[in-house]
Amino acid sequence: MSSTLKLAIGATALCSLSFVYGQEKSNAPSITGNMETTVQYLNEDTLIGANQPDEKALMNTYMNVFYRQAGFKAGMRIESYTPHILGYPNNFDGTGLGMRYFGYENDFVDVTVGHFYEQFGAGMIFRAYEDRALGFDNAMDGLRLIVRPMKGVTLKGVYGRNRYQFSGGRVINSAGIVRGVDGEFHLNELVPKLSSSKLDISLAGSMVSKYQADDRDDLILPENVAAYGGRVRLAYGKIYTDFEYIHKDNDPSVDNNYIYNTGHAALWNIGYSTKGLGILLSAKSVDNFSFRSDRNESLQNVLINFLPPMNKTHTYNLVASLYPYQTQPVGEMAYQGEVLYTFKKGSPIGGKYGTSINMNVSTAWAPVQHTSGFVNPDSNRVYYETNLFDKSNELYWSDVNFNIYKKFSKKFNMTFSYFNISINNDVTKITSDAKGIIYSDIFVLETGYKINKNHSIRTEFQSLTTKKDKGDWATILVEYNISPNFFFSVMDQYNYGNPVEELRVHYLIGVFGYIHESSRFTLTYGRQRAGLFCVGGVCRFVPASNGLTVNFTHSF
Repeated sequence: MSSTLKLAIGATALCSLSFVYGQEKSNAPSITGNMETTVQYLNEDTLIGANQPDEKALMNTYMNVFYRQAGFKAGMRIESYTPHILGYPNNFDGTGLGMRYFGYENDFVDVTVGHFYEQFGAGMIFRAYEDRALGFDNAMDGLRLIVRPMKGVTLKGVYGRNRYQFSGGRVINSAGIVRGVDGEFHLNELVPKLSSSKLDISLAGSMVSKYQADDRDDLILPENVAAYGGRVRLAYGKIYTDFEYIHKDNDPSVDNNYIYNTGHAALWNIGYSTKGLGILLSAKSVDNFSFRSDRNESLQNVLINFLPPMNKTHTYNLVASLYPYQTQPVGEMAYQGEVLYTFKKGSPIGGKYGTSINMNVSTAWAPVQHTSGFVNPDSNRVYYETNLFDKSNELYWSDVNFNIYKKFSKKFNMTFSYFNISINNDVTKITSDAKGIIYSDIFVLETGYKINKNHSIRTEFQSLTTKKDKGDWATILVEYNISPNFFFSVMDQYNYGNPVEELRVHYLIGVFGYIHESSRFTLTYGRQRAGLFCVGGVCRFVPASNGLTVNFTHSF
């Protein structure tokens, strides 16, 4: 059956269901959805290494349609990459049906057949999700069952294959099969004596396994690999803490060079929150925890799980794009601390409108690998052992930052930020122009001014200094908003400290946008430097470009 015919059948089924259920006057059916289209027209720019593709124009587009009637639900997504935009993974190609599902849910049961997204706990053992900006989609294709047999108990089960690529207009799934169960128990709802307790307690446990046939003649590979663990969350008044630990059986793969070590992932958070003050401390311990449904894949392909990043999410241009943090599933010990404090209005520092200070510190280190006592490790391919939260002196990443937000009047505010970022380029491979640790200092001054009810202007002045890589950078951004429909911005990213004088380039880019209700139209023209684009510790490389990008989004 052709992909076009499948697409037509899927659309007809949804329309037919809408008609049938539409005859019921009670519980009227609802159809919702959204769409996005991005078109690029690219120019040649030899100075920054930007190439013009043979097609000159590139396009990504998709549309989601979701149907609900009483307990019934269905959905589908049409995707088109003709061809995909610059920097998108090559496993996105063609036009066709990229997602479809049917299901039913009520207060007791929620069943989905087809594609679905789901997460157990923090996602360290299982997370099926998509991120359109990254070009990431590991949707499961199979069965998801959620049962709530009593108040305070949620049981989940998943079974299927995760998405590998979208090629020739159709989804191609992974070679491996994924199975998993998760149970979460809120003790304050389950145990009558705890219903009025100030201490809130939740316990949960998960198990996920994958199956893939042994495809090697030189090794004996485990065809079934299991990961299992549990989590606990406690909250008392203004304090809360949660801890999750996952153990994974030996899982030889491309990522770990086919060793037979077991793996672990642990995440611990503790926080305190009250009016004007918030404190968060976090720690993560990971070793040999790349978990894929196909042992022979790499990059972001067919991942079963997600390792949460242990750093603050940055949005400023120089901070977020030059030296971004990347999670290291092979192994890392990471720590983070953050404090947010707001000075009261009317105090000497708070002033008339208040002042907020935020400080954040995050680090990631290589784990200690204990190799003593391993006699002839080549015989069983178990080479070392690691202990929980046992870090070495090898730094992967460090980020020390703070920002001060001050509102001076009803119309004018200012934010000053400082970032000290150190990144080990031998591990993260950010650039080919430096070795070892790259140290950088970044200063940002952001201002906002409300001219009148509908007009406002925002500016950013950024400076990055470093003695390695491509040297010093500066960025200036000016953004003008005409509420509720229009916005304009101009940004210049200038590599003024590049050791090669002819490469001291201005990356100038302009943006025009129009918003009408649930529709948004954006026109962008200019230069974009080559680099990593990262979201939540997951990154993809984006080549340099020079040209026009048109983006349209709409929801209904």
